[in-house]
Amino acid sequence: MKKLFVIALAALATLTASAQQLAKVNFQELVMLMPEMDAARETIAASQKEAEETYSAMVEEYQGKLSQYQQKQASWTAAIRESKERELMEIQNRIQEFQQSISQELQQQQNQLTAPIQEKANKAVTDLAKAKGVTVLFDVSQAIYFDESKVVDLTAEARKALNIPEGRTLESLQAELQAQAQATAAQ
Repeated sequence: MKKLFVIALAALATLTASAQQLAKVNFQELVMLMPEMDAARETIAASQKEAEETYSAMVEEYQGKLSQYQQKQASWTAAIRESKERELMEIQNRIQEFQQSISQELQQQQNQLTAPIQEKANKAVTDLAKAKGVTVLFDVSQAIYFDESKVVDLTAEARKALNIPEGRTLESLQAELQAQAQATAAQ
């Protein structure tokens, strides 16, 4: 009987030692709600606005020259007409090049601004998981299925570690962003 009890205790100890504590976190929510992300969004929005203004000015220049060409082409000599057509083509090419390059630049800027924010969130979440003895941590956006009762949710603690205001949610962020967009559109 003692032998059976010792074997049962050893089996229980082995099971307990090999048990994994599973935890989840909503990483996207954390990153989107971090105060640092607000500053990044403002910088990106300002850059996008500048790009749109530059693009609009280029299009306006093109349309003005096209209108002038259409009105006066009949009275111009062949050399002037060819010169104006080349000028219009050059402006079109500049507009296309600008669209391509600004799109890439804005994407690079967004990546440069958000990378440190994501790294900070990742470090905070990883440190929290290690402190809690978590062996497996997954992002809820990547999970297909998990049993809520068997998984610890670290999102609330990670929010505190990342200084995310308590009442701030993705819904309130969306409302803030919509209000900003409406205010910008009204100007």
